[in-house]
Amino acid sequence: MGNASVLLVPAISTLRKIAKAIGIKLSGSIMSLDGVYNTHKNRKAIFNLGMNPNIPENKRNRKKPKRGKKQTYYPSIFAKRFRTIERVFAWEDKFKRLLLRFEFHSIHHYAMKAIAYSMINLRHFCG
Repeated sequence: MGNASVLLVPAISTLRKIAKAIGIKLSGSIMSLDGVYNTHKNRKAIFNLGMNPNIPENKRNRKKPKRGKKQTYYPSIFAKRFRTIERVFAWEDKFKRLLLRFEFHSIHHYAMKAIAYSMINLRHFCG
């Protein structure tokens, strides 16, 4: 698979629908993403949602700083998000069936992921 950053804009429209359905306001919140998502199109989609992007700048082998307004980036927020995501991946790796991907059909694989995440949540919230 190529670069996943092109999938962000369709995912944002889905996020908007889910937030509206459950009554969450996204405006003013921060969306923290990896540097691969640092494109004009992605930043504009996040701004149009009313959110603030927290994406490290991808220097792209520049020798001089990029002209224009400096992008806001908070490394502490990014570090917290990164630790959380890596912890989830570590929990997921404890399930051998997900790690080796035995399922041929994607729907079965995602069903196994749902079961694994349910077990992780039960373990976390029930002791």
